[in-house]
Amino acid sequence: MQRPKLAATLLLQSVLFSFLILSPFQWIVTAQSLPPAKLDGFFYKNRRVDSDSIVIEAFFDPVCPDSRDSWPPLKQALEHYGSHVSLVVHLLPLPYHDNAYAASRALHIVNTINPSTTFCLLEWFFKYQERFYNAPTHNMSRASVVDEIVKFSAEAIGNSYLSAIESGFNDRKTDLLTRVSFKLSTSRGVFGTPFFFVNGFVLPDAGSPLDYNGWRKIIDPLVGAKGSKNVDSLHFFL
Repeated sequence: MQRPKLAATLLLQSVLFSFLILSPFQWIVTAQSLPPAKLDGFFYKNRRVDSDSIVIEAFFDPVCPDSRDSWPPLKQALEHYGSHVSLVVHLLPLPYHDNAYAASRALHIVNTINPSTTFCLLEWFFKYQERFYNAPTHNMSRASVVDEIVKFSAEAIGNSYLSAIESGFNDRKTDLLTRVSFKLSTSRGVFGTPFFFVNGFVLPDAGSPLDYNGWRKIIDPLVGAKGSKNVDSLHFFL
């Protein structure tokens, strides 16, 4: 008479195991089965990637001091190489920066409204990012912080955009764009900012700024290799 009870117990355990253990994995596969409709990232000066481009991918947090410090030498290098190099910036709002997600979302909103102003706002965040550090906003509500970021963003790109930026924070699409950036970062093993890839290869010393001479040492051999087809110059990455 104990066998039916035992069978029922085993069946219940099996169902619970499937629900608790297998379901989350099934949810992960389903949730990640479709890629985003558009490539993530902000293209610097709208320089699109083609087969001849040297592509730098930078992962930034708009309220990260190291991201801020890494931008001027990278920008200088981009100006030096011109059309030889394309830059795509991805955003990784770090969880220990309380306002990083809202700041990143503001950048996605502005990029949707007027892509030509995206890097203006990024530089504005870098210049005044102390306003959105954890300590100065500790006693502010999330809504108050978002309101400040809306006004701050409008100051950067023009007050005529104030209502559009405010509406953007009520649009679920901009939230999803920000989440896609975060998920892309984690899927590629990015764990801090700044984080750089060149032609798909991760650079060493992740999380630390790279100075102008450092960029020259990396990019100069690649520019030369484009003409000579000499793959030996890739030894830096191998």
